[in-house]
Formats: sequence, structure tokens, C-alpha cells
Amino acid sequence: MFRRAEEHSLLSALLDGCCAESNSALVLVEGAVGCGKSEFLETAAEEAERRGALVLRAAGTPAERGHPLAVLGQWATDAPAGALPPPPAPETAERVGSMRAFAAAVRELSTSVPVVICVDDLHHVDELSIRYLVHIARCTRRSRVLLVLAGSAHDRGADPLLRTELLRLPHFVPLRLTRLGREAIRAMLPDATDSEAAAEAESGAGAEADRLYEATGGNPLLLRALLQDPQARPGEAYAQAVLACLHRCGPATEELAAAIAVLDDLATPAHLARLSGAPEAAADRALEALAAAGLLAPTGRRGLRHPAARAAVLDRLDPAGRAALHREAALLARASGAPDTAVAGQLLAARHTGEEWALPVLRSAADQHLAQGCPDRAEALLRLAHGACPDDALRAAVGIRLAAVAGRTDPAAAEHHLAAPLAAAGAGLLGPAALGPLARALAAQGRIDESVEVLERLAAADVRPGGGRGEDPLDGLSAFPRWAVSARAGAPADAPAAPPVRLPRTAVHPAALWALPVEPEESTAARSAELFLRGATLAEGTVEPVAQALRTLLHLDGAGRALPWCEEFAHRAALREAPGWQAVFGGLLAEARLRLGDLAGAAETAGEVLSAAPAPGGGVLLGAVAATRVRALLAMGRLEEAGAALARPVPAEAARSVHGLAHLRARGHHALATSRFHAALGDFLDIGRHMKRWGLDRPRVLPWRTDAAEALLRLGEAHQAERFLADQLTTRDAADPWVRGTTLRLRASLREPKERQAMLSRAVDELQRSGDRYELARAMADFGQVLREVGEPARAAMVERRAWHLAGECGAEALCERILPGHTGEGAAAVDTADAPDAGLVASLSESERRVALLAVHGDTNREIAKKLYITVSTVEQHLTRVYRKLNIPGRQGLPVDLHPGVPELA
Repeated sequence: MFRRAEEHSLLSALLDGCCAESNSALVLVEGAVGCGKSEFLETAAEEAERRGALVLRAAGTPAERGHPLAVLGQWATDAPAGALPPPPAPETAERVGSMRAFAAAVRELSTSVPVVICVDDLHHVDELSIRYLVHIARCTRRSRVLLVLAGSAHDRGADPLLRTELLRLPHFVPLRLTRLGREAIRAMLPDATDSEAAAEAESGAGAEADRLYEATGGNPLLLRALLQDPQARPGEAYAQAVLACLHRCGPATEELAAAIAVLDDLATPAHLARLSGAPEAAADRALEALAAAGLLAPTGRRGLRHPAARAAVLDRLDPAGRAALHREAALLARASGAPDTAVAGQLLAARHTGEEWALPVLRSAADQHLAQGCPDRAEALLRLAHGACPDDALRAAVGIRLAAVAGRTDPAAAEHHLAAPLAAAGAGLLGPAALGPLARALAAQGRIDESVEVLERLAAADVRPGGGRGEDPLDGLSAFPRWAVSARAGAPADAPAAPPVRLPRTAVHPAALWALPVEPEESTAARSAELFLRGATLAEGTVEPVAQALRTLLHLDGAGRALPWCEEFAHRAALREAPGWQAVFGGLLAEARLRLGDLAGAAETAGEVLSAAPAPGGGVLLGAVAATRVRALLAMGRLEEAGAALARPVPAEAARSVHGLAHLRARGHHALATSRFHAALGDFLDIGRHMKRWGLDRPRVLPWRTDAAEALLRLGEAHQAERFLADQLTTRDAADPWVRGTTLRLRASLREPKERQAMLSRAVDELQRSGDRYELARAMADFGQVLREVGEPARAAMVERRAWHLAGECGAEALCERILPGHTGEGAAAVDTADAPDAGLVASLSESERRVALLAVHGDTNREIAKKLYITVSTVEQHLTRVYRKLNIPGRQGLPVDLHPGVPELA
């Protein structure tokens, strides 16, 4: 039994007085349901039996309330044979003489043994039995008789004046069992025996006691059940205890509890009386009983105390009846002026949209839930509203809003939600008010062609995008500055003209939302993007501008600068439990890692995004993430895995979207790796056509020309390959180190050895600046090969060792094998580190020494180093001499291949 020291002390004193001093008493134990009345009564009986008393037990039941003297019949099983007379016949039972005779028999029995009479559930005992109990109490005042009666404090049973009668007795002892307080619950929790553990447990014990109290209200029955559930979290035992409490309160209270569970925060007495059909006074009494039992929410809230209690009550209702209750509750809430969120919650539970006000209420409530950070609730309301729309225009508007909301959790679902509005637009069923938002939503998903088609329909309507107000239909999509605002945004000056597109007069071309800034803004764009990210918060309206800023930072300022920001926003999306947003930022994070040559990290990040997605089988955005993973796996030499990843289904919409270009590039790289050069070339040329048509032709983002040139080189089309590479070096991105380095590496293969050597040396310098270790390893591998061709084997060996080490760091095992055949795996690591100088010695190098040593590792001669660092050859020689001495190595061949720049200027 739960600790009730004061009550136990009183009980012991009464038992001692009855058994030893012939002091009679009548104890009335009252309390709310579940507060331990029956348990207290059983404790009293056990204590009495230990003292040698005769215990006569009985309990009232609703079924026996109509049977007179049912309690007297139960005593016969506990009393000695013949000690008590049988219950009198109904026609004589009410006579005073019969009552006196029965009381005298009890008094006579107490002369030989103390008698303790225990009657449970007094509120269910029939009226005649109660009159006998009162008569026994009056006639045994000086006998060894103790009566312990237990009943509800809120149900007076068959005789509502019983308590008044008992109060007249001088030996009457009232006892109220209340719910347990927080401190009592805290005292019940197990104590740690170890002193350190005890100190540690003490800090969390208060919080655990608070949690248990919040779930149970201190009701002993609920508390015991909760402690039986796994980890003391509301489960099956807790739910059954809640239902047991309600059942003990009676049918009327069960019906009222159902109404409370349905109404929840709307559970006012008036609403409860209306929904349950009970008089308001009866509803008040039932509420009082439930509150006393701790089943209701604490002051300041309405409804049941815990969501698990509400779920237990709702789950036992008949589905049709439950829906009817929710429908009625929705009407009550609407009539009483309740917030739209409360009304919509009832409509959703009832799956009811038959009222003319239902649709606007559902849409309004969805917006409010979004503002409160409850996207799942908002999506559920919009789904219900979508099915209730009376026409195509309204259904399209709700579908577009639903797509925006679903994008937080499921990118594929968000794309799917636009299918119906897009079909309606194609059939000419949508007006300008719906076409503008649809174009905006499509552009946000990167579906450029479809967005343009919708805008053309809007232009054909000969109205301004905002329905006559002159607004841009893409306005509000991005809070981040849009640098490019024309259909040819980002296109090189010599690019072919894009096909004529008729857009509304004020409309921005959808591709502009995916374009990098152009001169003169380009020089400050990266700084502006980072400033924006510093103050950006993650919410529904900021996901697209944040992604736009990250893309700008990634492609204009380098992956190294963008990486921590991608990690930050991917982490924020995970904390917000938004898999859709995780796909956006996780995809950018994987791309940043791939651009830095972290092949394993890119594959792992992309894989995590795909695994977390609710619908891993499809989606344009998820297809782009999968494409990043494919390219990483291909670079690592894992062709089978890459092929399996590439086989995932890709929606038809991908071919007309920005994200589809990533899939084309991954497919082209896989075709290159599997010697299907014509197929690869076709994919790369398709990318070029799309990028030119959309005005997004930026090699920094997607260098399709170098990809096509590589395919052409494999096909033996050197002249065509040279044309593509030369063309890339005329674009506005030609000065970018990554673009220039990768282009020079391929172009060098078309030159004679001496010219190839110089060109590859420049490619290595550019790629070192870019931060892409994988592309740097490829360039250094080619550089080492050409050094051997021109008769510099020692220098070639150093370069190849460095290239092999870089490739190993990236996880590019196939490239490692090409550079140093037979030196992959564990043996490679041993070869690489066998003669490596101690890390402490490397750290002792000055910045100037490290700068010179790094260029030497890259294969530059002393003269080339001097030229690059603007110092004399003699100074280079002096620096290298000090490096050799500090590292205790004989010469260049002993320089550590894992030497990294120690200052930002070298990166």
C-alpha cells in the first residue's frame, strides 16, 4: 500500500481500542475513485485478523443494489456457523424487532471475539442493508465491534442522508483518502545505495516525480499502473487503469468522459451537457468526481489530464459514434466562437466537410498551425480541405499550398501535389489567381519548363500576374537578393539566343531563381550570401532563400567556405524533424563534400538523406541527391553500387527540371566508366542544351563541356574535344580555379609532352587553390606520367607519391591503383607512412618553409617555386635545406606526401 502514515496510525489505534478496551467505533472511509479505499479496507481486515478479531466482509455492487439485505447474506460466509441469524424475510425485514435481533446477535458474537465489519463500495449497498448497518452501529457502542465502511465521496448511493445519520453517532470517525502529492511520489521512488549515485539520482528524482504526478495527478491506481508500463511511460496498463476509474464512477460519468475526450480544450460544462445529453447539474457533479480522481487537466486547462488518457477513452468508442460526436463538437465550437484551429480539429477527427464554412476554416487553421510550428497538423487539415474543394481553381489553390507544406517532410509528395493543379492549368481550368502561385511553386521545385508553360498561359490571359495589380508571380519566393532577372540570366555573351518565351510583362523567368549572380554583383555576392546566412532562421518561408544563398556560396566562394553552413542548416533541419528540408540541405552538403574530394563523406551524406526520406523510391529532388551519391561511388571505383543507385526510378518531371541535370550527369559518368562513350556524350550534350536554353550555363555549377570533351577523347574525337575545352575557357567562369584546373588537365592530353607538362603544372596549381583534392590527385597523376615521358623519373616519383596519397585520402581506390599499381589497401598505408617524418617535426616548419616544401611536393622545380612565390632561386634552396634538416630527410624524395598548407594563402 502507498505510504499513508497518518491514516495507518489512526487505524491501529481504533483496532487496539476495539480489541483490548471494548471501544466501539464506526469509520467511514471516503475518497475519489482510485484513491485506495478498497486497499485501505483490506489493510484494516488484515490488521484485525492479526489481532485475533473476526472480520465480516461485504461489498456493494450495482447489480445487488436492488436486492434487500444483500450485505447481510455476505457476512454469513465469514461468521461462525449459527452465530448470526439468516437475513429476515422481506415482509419482516423492515421491522425494528428484526433489526434489534440482528444487532443483538452481532453484540453477542463480540463477547467471545472482537468483530470488525468491513463493507466496501457503500454507495452501491441497498437501502435496507444500510439501515441495518446504522442500527448495528447504534446498538454496539459498548461492544468490541468496529465498523469500517468505504464509499465514494461523490455518490451518496441509495440513502443520500446516510452521512448525516452517521454524524449523530458519538463514535463516528470520518476518514478522507486524498490523492498523493509530489513529495509522496518522490518518497516512493527507489533510493540509490551508492553515495555518488545517490547524489546523481537526487537531481533527477524531482523531475521524475513531477512527470509521474503530471500523468496521474497523484491517483494511486493510475500511479501503480503507470509504474507497471515500460519505463513508466503511459501504455496499456495506464490506459486500462483510466478506463477502470471511469467504469467505477458509473455509466453517466463514462459518457461524460467520452464527451470530455472529444471536446478536449472545449470541454466547458455547457458543452459537455449538450454533447453528452446529461443535465448541466449532473455534468457538474461528474466533473467534480473526475477532478477529485485526478483524471482532469489541472487548473487553467480543460480536458483529460494526459493525451494517453484521452486516447484510451476515444479508442473504446464506436467509430461511427465517435465521428458523430466530433461532428457535433465542431458545430458547438463554431457556434461558440472557438478559434479556427479548435473547430478544424473537430472537423478533421470527424472527417466532415459538409458545412459551408468548413473549407475556409480548415485553410485558416492550417496556416495558424504552420505559424505555431505544427506542419503535420497543417498538412492533415489541408488534405481534408483538398478533398472538399467544389471546383478546380480552389482545389488547385489548396493543392499548391499543400505542396509547400509537404515539402518540409516529403519532397516527393510535395512534387506529386502539383500534378493535379498542373493538369488543370493544361486543360485551361485555372484563372490568373491560381496560375501565378502554381508557377511560383514549380519554380521553387526547379521545374523550369513547367513553370514557364504556366507563365505563358498567364501571359495569354492578357492580365498582369497579380490579377491586375502588376505583381510578379514569382515574387515572395525568395527573400535572398535575386541578382539575375532575365530569361538569359547567367548566359555567356556568345551563347545562342534562348527560344522566345512570352511571359507576363513583370514576370521574372523561373530559371533566374537558380542562376548565379553575374558581373558586377558577382564580386560581392558570396559575401552577401554569407551575411544573409548569419542572420537566417529556418522556417517554411526561408528554406528556398537559404538554399539559394548556400548554392551561391558553394559555387562562387568554394566548397570549403560553404561546407560548415551546409552542415549547420542540415543540422537545423534535423532538429526540426523536417526530412524534406534535410534533403535540400543534405543534398547541398553532399555536393560540397564531393567538390572538396571527400568521396566517402559525399556518398555517406547522400545515403543518409535518401534513407531518411519518407518516399525513397522517387522525387526529383531526391533524384539529384542520388546522383551526387552515384558520382561519388564512381570516383571511388564502386561501379556496381553506383549502377544500383542509378537504377532508382526517376520521375518524368526530372527531364524538365534543374535537378534532372544532376541525374543526367551521373548517368553520363556511369556510362563513361562502363565504356559506353556515345551514351555518355549524349547525356552531357543534353545538359548543355538545357542549361543554354534556361540561361544557366555556368561551368562552376555544371561543367558539361569538360564532361563532353572527356567522352569525345575516349571516342578519339580530339578536334571536337579541343573545341569544347577552348569554349569553356572563354566563359565568364574561366578564371575560376576549379573550372580552369579541370579544363587544363583535359586539354593537356591534346598537347605534346613538353607543352603538356607546363599545362599540367598550371592545372595542379589551380586545383590546389580550388580545394578539390580528387581533381588535384587526377591532375598530379597525369603530371607524374608526363614527367616520366620527358625523362624526369625522380621528380615523377615524388609527384606520383603525392597524387597516390591524395587519392587515398579521398577514397578513390581505382585512381590509387592507376597511379601505383599493387599499392592499394593496407599495404599502401604501410608504404606511405614507413619513412614519414614525425608530425612534431613537420609542425616546426615556418610558414615560408612549409610554402616552399608544399610546392616541392607538387613537383615544382626550384626555379618554378621561385617564380610562383616571387623569391629568388637561392632563397628557395635555403628554405629547402632548412626543411631537410628539420625533418631529418636526405632530400626531396623524403618530403612528406601528406603535407598540407598551414596558412590560408596556400589553400
